[in-house]
Amino acid sequence: MRTADHPAIPEARIGVLLVNLGTPDAPTAASVRRYLAQFLSDRRVVEIPALLWQPILRGVILAVRPRKSAHAYAQVWTEQGSPLAAITKRQTEALQRLLGDDISVAHAMRYGQPAIAPAIDALMAEGCRRILVAPLYPQYCAATTATVVDAANAHLATLRWQPTLRFLPPYPDAAAYIEALQTSLEQGLEALDFVPDTIIASFHGMPERTLQLGDPYHCQCRKTARLLSEAIGRPVEVAFQSRFGRAKWLEPATDVTLERLGREGRSVAIFAPGFAADCLETLEEIAIRGREQFVAAGGQNFAYLPCLNDSAPGMAMLETLVRRELAGWR
Repeated sequence: MRTADHPAIPEARIGVLLVNLGTPDAPTAASVRRYLAQFLSDRRVVEIPALLWQPILRGVILAVRPRKSAHAYAQVWTEQGSPLAAITKRQTEALQRLLGDDISVAHAMRYGQPAIAPAIDALMAEGCRRILVAPLYPQYCAATTATVVDAANAHLATLRWQPTLRFLPPYPDAAAYIEALQTSLEQGLEALDFVPDTIIASFHGMPERTLQLGDPYHCQCRKTARLLSEAIGRPVEVAFQSRFGRAKWLEPATDVTLERLGREGRSVAIFAPGFAADCLETLEEIAIRGREQFVAAGGQNFAYLPCLNDSAPGMAMLETLVRRELAGWR
């Protein structure tokens, strides 16, 4: 029995926290600089000793790159903010409807706002004593999945009353994921006014060194593409985008691949199955700059097919994966 002076405690609930990479608050150099400073200071993202890396980051990169990146963000910014922020919010709302009112669904960004720590606090304030943290990265990478786990656990270390956490595992070969990609890809291809002779799955790149150190990301990307190719009955080429710096990155590179296919006069449909939501890397880097590179090389028919986003196939997949991980809690 609760004593009269005992503080009120909300009824115990279950929470789900969707987490994506993050975004600046505005398409301005100042906002991008704050975002990049946090993102590129993560030791999981840039595995160079801080004594060597921070002078480069503060003295060179943050002095030059924010203005260029702000221009890129401005080309895809919407009335609701960045595409990533707007789509993640819609995914959260859609999943809340699918799961029902007895579960609280929220979202956070690993870098930028809303941050993971206050999102966990807000779920706890609603009475969530069990929280499923769902990094929206189909393929595991230390620079993405692991850093979400790091941040969530670091916040728990500051709490007196800790919630019980589960983490959504990577899902590169999950049947629900492959089926959602197949449905989305086939619908996208059917809507085109040309038949592409080359289909490209473009994944975010990582330094090749991460593969040598044991990161499974490269292998999981390849597996996703292979399973999807088998599902649609057509070859799917794999490429890796967003190279940065002088280190050797996973290959083949998306921009090099598009230029080659343009010179060969091929027709291309390209999509990004490693991204849960469209963002700068898909809408500006591929749909705008990728198209320009392809056309400049001599190509003509080019189509970028959207991510799963909050589409019906994408949300059905997410509901399936989340319900699986909530087993025993509801």
